[in-house]
Amino acid sequence: MTGELVDPLRHNSWATRQLLAFCRELSPEQLQASSEGNYGTILATLQHLVGAESRYLFRLTGPKPDWPHEAEETEDLGELARMVEDMAGFWNRFAAEDFDAERAVSWVSTRSGHHNEANAGLLVAQTLNHGNEHRAQIFTILTTIGVEPPDLDAWSYGLATGRFRETPPR
Repeated sequence: MTGELVDPLRHNSWATRQLLAFCRELSPEQLQASSEGNYGTILATLQHLVGAESRYLFRLTGPKPDWPHEAEETEDLGELARMVEDMAGFWNRFAAEDFDAERAVSWVSTRSGHHNEANAGLLVAQTLNHGNEHRAQIFTILTTIGVEPPDLDAWSYGLATGRFRETPPR
């Protein structure tokens, strides 16, 4: 796979997969934790993160994921993880194709009914920003309840995938 979008999109998918795996070890009470200024509970934020990303992907690529339920209706973290895996495959195919960041993308908002249009590059930027924002909110909740969140930055992704290497000093 080649292309400028490979690392940003793969990092986004990797970080969400890692966070879901981490959260699968939390208790039901911890998954229901929240803190002021964040989207909602850990579970609700994960559901929203996956659901919104699927809508961004649909707007960019056309085919809707073939899932039995919407992410926001899915409380099973294993099922959310499967959805993220599906989207990672979509993103890999997307990043392998020619990308026209200026291509106009139109859709009708399911929430407001507004007709929206944005350049494809902006939708990719929103996808990445949205994922980072909500993962950071979950980190805030985790630290508030005394749980150390995992390292999910781009350096950690690079170390985990061989895209970044560290050599100790001699």
